[in-house]
Amino acid sequence: MFLPNCSTRARHWFALALFLVSTAATAATATKDDEARAKVRAQSSQVLTRLYAAQPGARNAIAASHGYATFSRWGLTLGAVGGSIGKGLAVAEPSKKEIFMRFVEGSAGIGLGIKKYDLIFVFENDKAFANFVDKGWQGGAHATAAAKSKSGGSAIEGAAAVSPGIWVYQVTDKGLAAEIGIKGTKYYKDTSLN
Repeated sequence: MFLPNCSTRARHWFALALFLVSTAATAATATKDDEARAKVRAQSSQVLTRLYAAQPGARNAIAASHGYATFSRWGLTLGAVGGSIGKGLAVAEPSKKEIFMRFVEGSAGIGLGIKKYDLIFVFENDKAFANFVDKGWQGGAHATAAAKSKSGGSAIEGAAAVSPGIWVYQVTDKGLAAEIGIKGTKYYKDTSLN
């Protein structure tokens, strides 16, 4: 950078000031990202607490899994359109590696209201977990499944199988939901927090 009519000393002071300002801006961004990560971690902990209260057996299912992902959802429908966006956390087991996630949901249909619920994805194998976090996952147009009770095989009590190797719990303010509604929702990595 060229500063006309300035002494070498003035240029050095200017360069130092510019460096300090850019360092402070970088530190502020890092602090903001750390705060955002902490908020997502706290949300994930709250989601798991609500799940374990509604379905105590879920603790063992998650402990035996290859990973899980938690999302707390607020949805809004006004007239013919609605949707929601938000953040979540995927955790690989047993390494506890965290992957910060996002979701977006769009819906069409007549309605009015706000809906809040938690979704907890449980992965039976590493491939299902890796596909979810690396490629993203989308609930199809008819991805509403009834929760299964343990009746043999690899069923997870209180959860619904939504795709090979992926089970989902849905918790509302009334407890564990009998049906899981995930249609029209896209889950993907949060590139700003990973």
